[in-house]
Amino acid sequence: MEILQFSVAMEDINERIDRYLSSKMPDKSRSFIQNLIREGKITVNDKLVKANHKVSADEEIIVLLPEAVPLDILPENIPLSILYEDDELLVIDKPKNMVVHPAPGHYSGTLVNALLYHCQDSLSGINGVLRPGIVHRIDKDTTGALLVCKTDRAHQSIAIQLKEHKINRKYHAIVHGLVKEERITIEASIGRDIKDRKKMSVHSPYGRPAITHCLVLKYLQNFTYLECQLETGRTHQIRVHLASLGHPILGDQVYGPDKSPFRLEGQTLHARTIGFNHPLTHEYMEFTAPLPVYFDSLVKKL
Repeated sequence: MEILQFSVAMEDINERIDRYLSSKMPDKSRSFIQNLIREGKITVNDKLVKANHKVSADEEIIVLLPEAVPLDILPENIPLSILYEDDELLVIDKPKNMVVHPAPGHYSGTLVNALLYHCQDSLSGINGVLRPGIVHRIDKDTTGALLVCKTDRAHQSIAIQLKEHKINRKYHAIVHGLVKEERITIEASIGRDIKDRKKMSVHSPYGRPAITHCLVLKYLQNFTYLECQLETGRTHQIRVHLASLGHPILGDQVYGPDKSPFRLEGQTLHARTIGFNHPLTHEYMEFTAPLPVYFDSLVKKL
């Protein structure tokens, strides 16, 4: 078990302890830290606290990081479309309808199952048993470029770049209606919807800052073809931001109309480009995932 110690500085006072620690350990998620708090593995001045504890100056925080649990998710021989691979990481072109990591109801057929078969023992263990190698994710019904880390060293580097908004992530989307401005920046906090826990909202009192930059690529009859660049990476960010403007993504059954004029399996959202600095060489690398056939055909049809 690894033991970490933190001393709270003046500029961090009154920050929730889960947020404070997630800023100090960018490779660990807030939910991971909250689990450690519940399990009594985090103490403040030798006392147990809750996740909403506000840290004070000169407090001594001790974090006990448990050793990685042996993985019990089974490898599966699922074909992967690989855009790039080396000893530190790989970039996958994720297909539609593939869940990224195991979760209740989806313990097989996920990207993680496929990665365990392809990479064998070469996956970062930082995110625990269910998410080996996963440093960011895209929705089940979203296609495109996804970065996977093979080593903890790569995972830590990419996590820091994500936290500092240094990862270049561009998505292509078809949205309802004609977006009037050619370029728009959507800056609206996103948090869990207080009425529906499965949805995110720009009206949540617990929202976190979120920024999306959009560029009109084409006008398609009663739809608009957009490129969306993430500055932050909140859950469902692009989908929620565009819906808040009255331009939900075509096929999005959560934030858009109940019925679609086309036969689609999920939203027309594609992770087109991902760019980052390589964890070892620090060289900037950028990869583009080709549009899926259904997406390209729909753009041409419209």
